[in-house]
Amino acid sequence: SLLQRVARVEVQLYGSLSATGIGHGTDRAVIMGLMGERPNHIDPDIIGPSIDTLREAEALHLDGHHRVPFLWARDMQLFEESLPHHPNAMRLIAYTDDGELYRNTYYSVGGGFVVNEAQAAGSELDSDTTSLPYDFQTAADLLRMCRESGLRISELMLENEKVRRSEADIRAGLTEVMGGSVAQVENAAEIGLDGWSFWA
Repeated sequence: SLLQRVARVEVQLYGSLSATGIGHGTDRAVIMGLMGERPNHIDPDIIGPSIDTLREAEALHLDGHHRVPFLWARDMQLFEESLPHHPNAMRLIAYTDDGELYRNTYYSVGGGFVVNEAQAAGSELDSDTTSLPYDFQTAADLLRMCRESGLRISELMLENEKVRRSEADIRAGLTEVMGGSVAQVENAAEIGLDGWSFWA
């Protein structure tokens, strides 16, 4: 398989992903994804120990099982420059022992959506022509539409989301994301409280 041919991977974060990557955990999130973890299902308690193990062993288990060397300083690169299509960019390069096997650039374009280099070059960043019931461009537009419709922001956004999927699917997705988010907040709170009691 293609995965078995990979001898090394390199991650390059650009622009906003680079500038905020460490503070927002983007570098760690990318690594956990390469290890086969999924954001909606990961136990937040394993992230820190997994990253520590990777750094100590200088090895990454792609998709949870294919071991490749990973030297953080060499293989996790941060670049201030932005790439042409979007400021939130990540380039992933996989190498065999003989040279480059795979290279693609991915853009995090907001709303949980990611497009690759071909999609970005093909203008898929701007190709969504879906007509929304409340199509706003600025916060002022959003607030005006809320006043005029009598809807709260969350209600207005729900109406826009219902253009693409059913309300049941939207609520199920939110419940799944919220479950992971609550676990992460609880984890952060525990760490913070432990830290506070340690220093108090």
